[in-house]
Amino acid sequence: MKPDLSKFFTPYKDPESGVTSWLLTKKVAPVQQGFYFVNSSLSKDNRYLWFYCAFPPAGSHRIGRTLGVIDFQKQTINHYPETAFINCSPLICDETGGIYWATTKCVCYRGPNPKDPVDIIAALPEDLFGERFVRQVATHFTPSPDGRELFFDAQSGDGFFAGTVNIKSGTLHVWQRFDRLYDHGQFCPIDNDLALLAQENMIDPLTGEKTKYDDRLWLIKRDGAFKPVFPQKTRVTHEWWDTDGRHVYAINNSPQFEGPAIFRVNPHTAIVQNIWPGQYWHAHDFDHGRLLVADRHHLTGFYRGCPSSVYFIDTENKKEVTIVSLNPEHHSAGSVYHIDPHPRFSPDGTMVVFTATVRNEVDLALAFTDDLLTA
Repeated sequence: MKPDLSKFFTPYKDPESGVTSWLLTKKVAPVQQGFYFVNSSLSKDNRYLWFYCAFPPAGSHRIGRTLGVIDFQKQTINHYPETAFINCSPLICDETGGIYWATTKCVCYRGPNPKDPVDIIAALPEDLFGERFVRQVATHFTPSPDGRELFFDAQSGDGFFAGTVNIKSGTLHVWQRFDRLYDHGQFCPIDNDLALLAQENMIDPLTGEKTKYDDRLWLIKRDGAFKPVFPQKTRVTHEWWDTDGRHVYAINNSPQFEGPAIFRVNPHTAIVQNIWPGQYWHAHDFDHGRLLVADRHHLTGFYRGCPSSVYFIDTENKKEVTIVSLNPEHHSAGSVYHIDPHPRFSPDGTMVVFTATVRNEVDLALAFTDDLLTA
């Protein structure tokens, strides 16, 4: 299904590349963003487009944002304030087009239609969460291949642990506990008993002191087995599974592995293939690395809301296209909402969703893959 964008979107032609993208200019919130790149903003059939909403100065990228949704079939747009979520937890249900998300007390679900109720999938158990300070339940939920569970990576009080939520029973099963922060957990697309975790920078809640990670990529199994992907300590960022479930992508901005480049690694053999040379920030692939989208920030001194750009490449012919040559910096209160482009392909690869600031507002944006291939 190719959606009709004319009712809610305005075309934007990049002044340098001439590529046209579409900005969601119909506003149900002052700040409207695409999802963090690990999870799709579009449902599997392209009917529903979910997006993050924020109302400055309320909340932050960690807590207090809500969700809006477009139904392209009915040509409606709605904002659901009851969906206030923590971190980037929202995940679209492939079967219904509805949405899962986490609060500091429970895991929730609602359908995409205004009259759909909110269901509590799981109350967070007292022995794991209780009255402790809950910094996160899941960086971003991902589904098990059989669709029965969601993978979570939690930080509760001074404890760190990861595991699964059974959608039907609401039971949480902890796979492993840690003495430091591991997050960005992602179920393997083909193995119900395997997930990817990322060792993460850790902030002391009292002093604000940061402990940096030194070995990024790890595999965890349902039985608690936990091991690094590489035999040597490796610093990379922004990883995601290939849909084949046999490879992982990551951003490598250092000379290791003949970088910098976006690489693809077999996590069981640690064999690396460089897919797209250069320094990038976030990225996503379609068709096992044949097509990629990525963003790049423009300043050495990174900050949230700094200037950025968005790119597309067809790796078969090595041709690259700029989707947005400059997202201007965004210094307003909106910068606390993690305003990065975070480009991501739709599940069927026909569209790219990202966040843009070309109107000096925070807008969700779409580009059609066919237009990018033509360009």
